[in-house]
Amino acid sequence: QGRFEGRGEGVYGGHRSVSKRLDYCPSGLGSLRWGRLVGVLGGALTVAGGALPPARLPIQRIITFCFPAPSAADTVQLACFDLDNTLLATDSDHEWGQFLIDLGLRDRERHAAVNDRFYADYQAGTLDIDAFLAYQLAPLAEHEPAQLERWHARFMRERILPRITRGARKLVQQHREAGHTLVIITATNAFVTAPIAAEFGIEHLIATEPERVDGRYTGRYAGTPSFREGKVTRLEAWLAERSASLAGVCESWFYSDSRNDLPLLERVTHPVAVNPDPALEAVAHERRWPVISLR
Repeated sequence: QGRFEGRGEGVYGGHRSVSKRLDYCPSGLGSLRWGRLVGVLGGALTVAGGALPPARLPIQRIITFCFPAPSAADTVQLACFDLDNTLLATDSDHEWGQFLIDLGLRDRERHAAVNDRFYADYQAGTLDIDAFLAYQLAPLAEHEPAQLERWHARFMRERILPRITRGARKLVQQHREAGHTLVIITATNAFVTAPIAAEFGIEHLIATEPERVDGRYTGRYAGTPSFREGKVTRLEAWLAERSASLAGVCESWFYSDSRNDLPLLERVTHPVAVNPDPALEAVAHERRWPVISLR
């Protein structure tokens, strides 16, 4: 098992394929690490890459002979999940804002309109992430962490648990049983999302990090927000800490509902649109990505 990665036009496995990506884990073929698909002709594969000259080899030999000893990074199968409106049948950032309004901690008339405007901007792909985070993280700086935790426990019970669908839990479990490494990657801040990731039993969370000084939140964020291209940046950094890269893992999935996640969807081997917004749905149909519903 391994990955040969490339694009080409020809006949593969009895089916005609035009610009079809073919994936197997690399290693073997001498010092060849990554190859380029030149063509699939008469049941044989023409490859070029690494330190080897182009070679035309029987497909069976590629599978059984060329990839005998994958490295640890080559065998990683990575399943990444967006959170809001993907694993959740709601947006946890927006719900948290509404929850604070319902607690009387924010003026309803003023803040409901602001909260809704930011959500509409996100859906339209025009969100100013810095302005949004300044607004969304400000309440964390206004209250003691212990009080915030108590409110969050109630928020989980009332606003989040009822919006975790059976389909979402089943999808996560299928990847878990397959032995895949599970990661939630979300633009929503880690204070809101860490307990949600724990509810799914997902150890790895990449979220926007609210800054803390002397144990209290400052109302600012630290590092790179995991939003749009920032999701790719943060995921690559996370993988680099494990001596891996997105290009180097054996297989990778990313499930998302939003046009804002196209930068990462375009980088994985298995992009999946989940209850997508109109823009993402159009792209998914054009590129023949799977479109599923978890509701």
